[in-house]
Amino acid sequence: MCGRYAFFRWSPAFSGLPGFPSDQQPHWSISPNSQVLLLHREAGESRLSRVRWGLTPAWLTDLSKTPAQARAETVADQPMFRDAFRQRRGLLPANGFYEWRGTTRKRPYWLAGDAPTLYFAALWEAYPVDGAVYLSAAVITQAAANQRRPLILNEAQQQLWLDEQTPLDVLLDILNSPQPQLRERVLANLVNDPKLDAPECLTPA
Repeated sequence: MCGRYAFFRWSPAFSGLPGFPSDQQPHWSISPNSQVLLLHREAGESRLSRVRWGLTPAWLTDLSKTPAQARAETVADQPMFRDAFRQRRGLLPANGFYEWRGTTRKRPYWLAGDAPTLYFAALWEAYPVDGAVYLSAAVITQAAANQRRPLILNEAQQQLWLDEQTPLDVLLDILNSPQPQLRERVLANLVNDPKLDAPECLTPA
């Protein structure tokens, strides 16, 4: 399951997108309930927003039950996700993500692509709190071996995913699209500390 990822390096073009926070900091360990960057469409234009990683529909009253992931095979039908899937889609930018593998003693792995930035398919919702409106998101995951990895979109798929007019059958095809080959390396156990958010997270084993 995609439970931790990192976004610590971005291009000048990315930081020039509307909504890029002037105080954005690099993060080597992003976990559910954190504030993350979401790329989405607003009034027909792409923009970035800070959102909570944990989907929070306006009707949800128990904020301890906000899912950080949505399964690709059920996202189109589950009541928690289906409206957002049809109307509120976005992308979470990342430099890579972590997996823990093993039976008795799990080891952390870092996975990244050939491109410096990966874009995870995501859904978003707005929710009101004390008169203000906040945004939230969930990443879509695909099954991969014994792990559920984030659904990574190529450039053409990113445009289709963000477009509110993309037909449902095209969206369903994207959910089942082949995934890019990823580079991976085993890490030291420093990243096991959920409080560590520093370059040391990527220390090789």
